[in-house]
Order: sequence, then structure tokens, then C-alpha cells
Amino acid sequence: MTVTPAATRAPLALGEDLAPIAVRDGHADYPTARATYAGSGSPDVVLRATTPQHVAAGIRLAVDTGRPLSIRSGGHNAFGYGTNDGGVVVDLSGIADVEVIDAEARLVRVGAGATWGAVAAALAPHGLALTSGDTTSVGVGGLALSGGMGWMVRKHGLTLDLVRAADVVTVDGRVLRASADEHPDLFWAVRGGGGNVGVVTHLELEAAPVSQVVAGMVTFAPDDVPGLLRGYREAMRAAPEELTTAMLLMPGFAEWPAAVSVFCCWAGDDEEAAAAAIAPIRALAEPTADTVALQPYADILEEAHPPPGVRGLVSNALFDDLDDRVLDAIAERYAAGSGGAVVFVRWLSGALNRVPADATAWGHRGIEALVAHAGFVPVDADDATVEAVVAPGRAIDALGVGAYAGFLGIPGDEAVTRIYPPETLDRLRRVKRDYDPDNVLRLNFNVEPA
Repeated sequence: MTVTPAATRAPLALGEDLAPIAVRDGHADYPTARATYAGSGSPDVVLRATTPQHVAAGIRLAVDTGRPLSIRSGGHNAFGYGTNDGGVVVDLSGIADVEVIDAEARLVRVGAGATWGAVAAALAPHGLALTSGDTTSVGVGGLALSGGMGWMVRKHGLTLDLVRAADVVTVDGRVLRASADEHPDLFWAVRGGGGNVGVVTHLELEAAPVSQVVAGMVTFAPDDVPGLLRGYREAMRAAPEELTTAMLLMPGFAEWPAAVSVFCCWAGDDEEAAAAAIAPIRALAEPTADTVALQPYADILEEAHPPPGVRGLVSNALFDDLDDRVLDAIAERYAAGSGGAVVFVRWLSGALNRVPADATAWGHRGIEALVAHAGFVPVDADDATVEAVVAPGRAIDALGVGAYAGFLGIPGDEAVTRIYPPETLDRLRRVKRDYDPDNVLRLNFNVEPA
């Protein structure tokens, strides 16, 4: 596909099918329509799609005119792939329906533009829940196609492991249903391929019979970070799969003191069993706060945005063995982070590791934990400033066996090879060749067609 240089671009001519859903510069909604979690672009047009046909028409517009194409679900990607300069943005937020289509099988149909907070709220009256993102505004499509390490991941697996079918708009305008029996190659690729092979408009997922969970934070003073890390590891290696946790190492910010907190979520309402499972966490040291309580699952999803003018530089690594070398690197990263570095350890294992490595385009199975770390710089920070913040975390990343796209937002060309193991990447490139040979869908963690 030939891309028209920005300097020669004239405003796009829109047909009567797209004009009613278009937002352009000068429209009252344009400032918000062009923005994502990571910042703002200046697209020629944002198309607020409400049907697969709108999506297909938006793709065709970008292809026919040689303009960049962005597909946006919740817009949380750290690189701002959900917007662009001078091109077409297909905004899926208008495709946000949530429907229980088979109560006995707990099968739900969700629009890719829905947010996980809305999904949790819609499923709660049915006594159902989906393990998903951490925050209410994360989009269904972006997360479910790339992973989904929710607060029930150890019991129910990754969000993408719960997908039973997907409606996919291909770059040639077809609307396909992908499942184990229909276009199985496409079904394999959308579960982990991150939107590289088509635009998913709806997902069918198997929900869990969960309405309430035992969840909250147990917080400690950061007096012995190495000891807390080792104790946490041993506690979680023995923990039941119903307990999903993440240890958050926070430096001091403004009036908030430095702290080490463990977010705990027991996937159910058995308070006695949850207390027994969480007891080893509470015994790591004398807690300075403990907010664990029985609460609706929908209430544990939070909202988080960086302060205005601040850019988060996030990286992560996956580990099949969280050994002492890794824990020492985490402690050193945190000790060097008094200027604003945050580190968290998300314990995995459990259900996600029972899925064969070749079953989906998420090829990292046999994983014990994920370690993510973030530093913060002004949005206009120069390369030297960015490098100074990013560099200390490379000691952690170098010890890992891969990376998770959902927590990856630092510069570098190696992202795709960290996200996908070699065998997975090779297969994904072949599927990409079949469905997007010209790499139209390239504003993402891009997999080039074979």
C-alpha cells in the first residue's frame, strides 16, 4: 500500500455512508475524538462506527487514499496507536453492546468498543463476571485480543482464553465469524495477535459464575523490600488458584509515603477460604493498612490516568521462574526509583498455563509471574531524559522470557519479538499474509506479513 506524504494530503472526501459518523477538525467533539490515553493526534477524520459495515467502509477509505489507519477500542495503548496524524481513525466505542446469549453456558456477546467497567456492571445482575483489565475504561477489543491478565486470571485464565468466537472485518471488506469451526486460522490469530489480522467488532466469551469477590489491598512499610519479595513469592507458590495477587512497590509521591502493597482477589464469596489463602500475605510483615473485604466484582475495577503533561514509560517481562536474581533486580530497580519509578509483580501460573502454547497467538505458557516497571517524564522529554528513566529497568527485562503487550510502552524495535515466541510469530506472519498481505493494519505492535 502506498502512503500519501503528509505535506501533500488534501481533506478526504466522504461518501454519504461515512459523513454522518465523521468527526473532523472544527467539530465540537474533535479534541476528545482525536485523543487517546497516551496523547492526541491530528487525524483527518475520526469515524464513530456503530456497525461492521462502517468499519469496512473506514478501512476502504484509508486503503483507497493511502492514509494511515488507526483502530481504537478504549485507546489505552501506551504508544497512542489509536490515533494518528492526517489519517483515518475507526473508533469502535459505539459498538459497545453487552448481551447474555446463553445463560446456561454463561456465554456473553460483547462489542469490542465496550469498556470493562461497563461489561462488569452489565453482567453483575446475571451473577456473571469476566476476568479482564484492571481499570474501568480499558477497551474490550484491545485487551481481549492481546491478553487480559485480570483479577481472576489464575482461576479462569487470560481473557483471550475465554473467547469462543469473534466477528472480524477483514481489510478486503468481508465480515467473518471466527471460531474453532469457522476460519480456525483467523480464530487462532485474533486471540493474541492484537488486531494484526482484522478488526474485531464483537466477541463471544465464556463468563464465570461470580458476583462477589473477596478483594482489597494489604499494605506494608518498605523497610525490607527483598524480604517482602521473597516472602511473597513463597506465599504465592503455595496459594490456591482462586487467589490472584499483584505486589505493587511504590515510591513516595507528594503527600503519599513509599509503600509496598499486595492487591488480593479471591475469585468467589467464600470469606473463610479467602482469609486462609490471604493469611500468608498478611504475615509477610505488620500491615500498615488492610482493605480486603467482600465486595461486588464490578467494584474492584478502578480508574487511573497519568497526570496531565506526564508520559509513562512502561516495560515488563514474563518469567517462568521468579528466582532470586529476578527478585534482586526488582529490589535494585525500586531502590533506584526514588524519582518516581514504580514496580509491580503480578503472580500468574494456574489456568493460563494449562492452555497449550500453540492453541492461541499468545505463545507464552508456563509463566509464573509478570514484572512491570514504569518511570515518568514530561510529555516533551528529550531522548536523553527518556533513556535515563528507561535504562535501569533493562536489568529486569533481560532476565525474562518475553513480554506482555498490555504493559509495554517504551521505545525500541524489539517489542514484537519479545511479545511473540519465534514459532508463534512465524505462524502469525503466515496468517497475516492471508488476511492482510499489504499490512494495512500496521499501527499496532506490528507483525509484518510473511
